[in-house]
Amino acid sequence: MITLLEPGLFTSVQDGGRTGYSHLGVPRAGAADLLSLSHANLLVGNTPHAAALEMTLAGPDLRFEADTVMALAGGSVEARLDGAPVAMYQSVAVRAGQILRCGTVQTGMRCYLAVAGGIRSAQVLGSASTDTLAGLGPAALQAGAQLPIQAAALQQGFYLRSPPVFTDSVAMRVILGPHQDHFTPQALQIFLAAAFRVRADSDRSGLRLGGPSVARQIDDELDSQGMLTGAVQVPADGQPIVLLPNHGATGGYPVIAAVISADVPYLGQLRPGTRVRFHTVTRAQALDALAAEQQKWRVALTSADPGLLEARALMMLAKAHPALRAAQLQRGPVRVRMRRGP
Repeated sequence: MITLLEPGLFTSVQDGGRTGYSHLGVPRAGAADLLSLSHANLLVGNTPHAAALEMTLAGPDLRFEADTVMALAGGSVEARLDGAPVAMYQSVAVRAGQILRCGTVQTGMRCYLAVAGGIRSAQVLGSASTDTLAGLGPAALQAGAQLPIQAAALQQGFYLRSPPVFTDSVAMRVILGPHQDHFTPQALQIFLAAAFRVRADSDRSGLRLGGPSVARQIDDELDSQGMLTGAVQVPADGQPIVLLPNHGATGGYPVIAAVISADVPYLGQLRPGTRVRFHTVTRAQALDALAAEQQKWRVALTSADPGLLEARALMMLAKAHPALRAAQLQRGPVRVRMRRGP
């Protein structure tokens, strides 16, 4: 069992979502960043889309009521387990009674906490995910919530080499959409040349972008039609909306482009103020990019015994220490020697 002591800004249970129900008007929902969810789960030996905690901008405080194995992946968060800092992107052994305190998400938008065996919440239509649009699944977590987990011990753990880096300026690859005739001749040029910014009114349904107007030459809305995550819709005001997993199953705004599958997970890490540019690729290039992305993460996951994981955690935490960062700025690369204490 996990007991939530403080919920953070917005903490929810998320998994791979509800697939196969769009024809009933039920969106997939699930994790806003499926890649980071998969990383967290694989680090504790789960299937990629098992249920985990998704924390947004500020994480929760929680107590583990059983021995288990945990991992954090996604946006970088300063987490402490009984006061000791916790490294991102690796398996971590946890004892019953220990308290994990997660601070603000410092890079990216969302961080994922997975535990061995997954979080065992009740499922609705085959998923335990919190759907903030349709209201399906568990509500956002509140203080005092108790989440069932299985007990586990760390025999052989994992870490991720060269994990993703989330920045405040990104380029998203897109395939042009089906509604080109709805836009003025200059609109596509503007869409591909401009730098948009993620607006503060974005949510798990979509990223609302601010920037130059992508003007439409046909003001009428379309008949409602199926939508997919990554579709870039343009409402009448000319400000694009990039759909995230909690988007509606259908929509009537024209679609100017769609973010390719290799880049879709990174949409969930774009926080307000992030600069976003778009550039086009072909279908063949999109498929090549997806294959390359899958291969990249397939070889990045590395198994290690608990002793090596402990040493790696010390190195990663040392690299992030403010004093070491200051020394690097003043003197260049710094060599650090560590030894086991008495």
